[in-house]
Amino acid sequence: MLYLSDKTNLLEQETYKYSLQDVVEPNLYRDVYPYGEVPKIVFNHRRVPMDMPEKIWITDTTMRDGQQSVEPYTVEQIVNLYKLLSKLGGPNGIIRQTEFFIYSKKDRLALDKCRELGLKFPEITSWIRATKEDFKLVKEMGIKETGILVSCSDYHIFKKLKMSRSQALQHYLSIVKSAFDEGIVPRCHFEDITRADFYGFVVPFINELHELSLKYGIPVKIRACDTMGYGIPYSNVALPRSVPGIIYGIKKYSSIPSEQIEWHGHNDFYKAVSNASCAWLYGASAVNCSLLGIGERTGNIPLEAMVMEYASLRGTFDGMDPTVITEIKDYFVREMGYVVPPMTPFVGESFNQTRAGIHADGLLKDEEIYNIFDTGKILNRPASVTISKTSGLAGIAYWINNHYNLTGTLQEVNKQSDVVKKIKEWVDNEYENERQTAISTQEIVELVEKYSNIKKVYND
Repeated sequence: MLYLSDKTNLLEQETYKYSLQDVVEPNLYRDVYPYGEVPKIVFNHRRVPMDMPEKIWITDTTMRDGQQSVEPYTVEQIVNLYKLLSKLGGPNGIIRQTEFFIYSKKDRLALDKCRELGLKFPEITSWIRATKEDFKLVKEMGIKETGILVSCSDYHIFKKLKMSRSQALQHYLSIVKSAFDEGIVPRCHFEDITRADFYGFVVPFINELHELSLKYGIPVKIRACDTMGYGIPYSNVALPRSVPGIIYGIKKYSSIPSEQIEWHGHNDFYKAVSNASCAWLYGASAVNCSLLGIGERTGNIPLEAMVMEYASLRGTFDGMDPTVITEIKDYFVREMGYVVPPMTPFVGESFNQTRAGIHADGLLKDEEIYNIFDTGKILNRPASVTISKTSGLAGIAYWINNHYNLTGTLQEVNKQSDVVKKIKEWVDNEYENERQTAISTQEIVELVEKYSNIKKVYND
């Protein structure tokens, strides 16, 4: 049967409706996932169209998935992180939601303390397992939306739940009905979607959820969870690993709109950010992230990365304040003792820092030569150098100007300045005597004060 599509304004065939395939043996995709080998990337040369939604946004799982991989946060820490999230997301709520555990008294106290702040964004939601006991907690706390774990691969259905596909589907639907009965928006977390039978279970299940949603007049949200980081952003890749195919398939074969589709990924194969961007490009309005990418194993999608990706794709931060990213990093380091790997983009100590003299020479002439963007303006993190055996005169001069905030030709030092030459001589002597470490800030400060009249102490 043909119909005129209101999306493409073209005649199209009526969308095929997939039915549940209740198989006897689990489909573990052993050709793609041979456990004794690296997973395979299989191409089928089927292209799906990009379909960027009118509006895209970020959701946060720092207090849920992120907290599972570190020491539990205190109530005070959770409240402070929530305030920083709100400040970063800005008045337009680009960071739209954040999810909390609700199992312990401490979890519930932290949630209440955050709600008492009266901040509009991010909206506070919860996460539960697919049990009626967990759902009672949501109801008691008066939460408007909750995530519900609905594991969708045969690895989970057969091996973990010990159910058939039809049994799992009916079990999940009973929990979702409980949410609808109480007027709560269910956000269904399709765990392990990149190892699931997409058209044999995922799409039929989403269709059942969509019909329930229409019946109750309450939206259902679909979170596609790349639990093991298997997702692939390339075009022409076959399911179940294709991120374009997953997002396209959810929209095309289940009629779920973009604003109810969310992507949640992990970084096991270094593709978390690329996959999240791909989900936006192919039709998901939301990507779920955690601060600094903290999460199980290799971590979640770093929220700060998607702030930058948003600005790259949209051409604007839309009210977000990226300088708060540096505040957040400082809070994790100072108040929580978290160690940020130095090479981490945007937040690591070395992300806009150079040790190479030739690079420092470029920075001294014009920092745009070797800095990715104006990190001083955008992140409140000016470009910097570390003094080592390869820094040269340019590196030392740049370090002094940056550290002491020297500007203009009357204040700035250069490669010909006496203080720079004397410090360079001292540094060279250190490494000639087999020093292996970088020169510390305190050492350079002492040398500057010894060889010059520069007395302005850098306020770290």
